[in-house]
Amino acid sequence: MLTVENLHVHYGAIHALKGVSLNIKTGEIVTLIGSNGAGKTTLVRTLSGLLRPSAGRIEYQTPSAVRDLAREPSHHIVEYGIAQVPEGRMVFANLSVQDNLELGAYVSKSSKQQRSDMDRVFQLFPRLKERLKQSAGTLSGGEQQMLAIGRALMSRPSLLLLDEPSLGIAPTLVQQIFRTLVEINKEGTTIFLIEQDAYLALETAHRAYVLETGQITMEGKASDLLKNPKIREAYLGENSQGPV
Repeated sequence: MLTVENLHVHYGAIHALKGVSLNIKTGEIVTLIGSNGAGKTTLVRTLSGLLRPSAGRIEYQTPSAVRDLAREPSHHIVEYGIAQVPEGRMVFANLSVQDNLELGAYVSKSSKQQRSDMDRVFQLFPRLKERLKQSAGTLSGGEQQMLAIGRALMSRPSLLLLDEPSLGIAPTLVQQIFRTLVEINKEGTTIFLIEQDAYLALETAHRAYVLETGQITMEGKASDLLKNPKIREAYLGENSQGPV
């Protein structure tokens, strides 16, 4: 579905991504783990068209053609079937839950489709239906994350990009959100998961990449990386049986 080849991204003189290559196959959950400052958010923002690479290709398979997203504007990328759930959720705080969801459906021309998609979001996240008229800024962190995911789903993405979905959320809601992500994937949406909680990410994903100082240093089945001594020492704590 998505192939990234030799991707380089600069912030002025800072070389943030240094020849990143990876691929995501249809139907997978692929995770990217790495320490703060490794370049994870830079990568997902580049895939979304919010940053421009200085070199490299981002090839995305649409139903009609293979497109290089490296020079595409972000609104075209959404139309092609890619939606991002940004780090920090970035909901429209002064607007209602309903307004936020409707904004996510701006590519849809059918009000019937919008109602159907909103019903699907409510099935996944019943709390949002209970708070439909409530301002998004008054929701808890976990509820805002549900709203950010729901807003992305309103565009009917084939590929969902999630940037740090567990950040700043109560552990019980994190578990609920990740169970829902697995359900979304089983329904047919491919997922690229950028996540600080390496244990949870590797437990959830099919395959994984490790990003260190802007370079991919390891890749493989998520279950294999979860058992890898170097990964356990670097990201889970040397003797950890779970997240630290």
